[in-house]
Amino acid sequence: MNGYSTLVIFLTVSELALLLLVVLFFSRLRRSEELLARLQKNQDALLKKLDFNAKLEQELVGSFQRRQAELADLDQKLEERSRQLEKLVRKAEEFTRSPDFLRQVIVNGARRGQSPQALAKATGLSLDEVELILTRQG
Repeated sequence: MNGYSTLVIFLTVSELALLLLVVLFFSRLRRSEELLARLQKNQDALLKKLDFNAKLEQELVGSFQRRQAELADLDQKLEERSRQLEKLVRKAEEFTRSPDFLRQVIVNGARRGQSPQALAKATGLSLDEVELILTRQG
């Protein structure tokens, strides 16, 4: 073999090696492109999920705000109702403490056969007061 043949063989082997490197480079490039396409697809899916989560969070915040407003309204109504009931209780207590009402309770209780002691206990009056009312009615 002469120098020319050796040079041709060396160049051929070099070209084959370069061709193999180009093929390897393009196959890796193709795999990288496929990986990049999958990453973009996953990124799109992630963005859609993030968008959905953001919308869901907005709905939850809106729902929470509505419920807070409803609770504040209910609290206000409950306070008003409580004030009304307290007024009614005061009026009822005033009515039950009125002399006419106590006299009527004692007289009706005596007609039903209740003892003066039981009537005194029920009305919060002393036994003497109950007996005085019963003697005036009788």
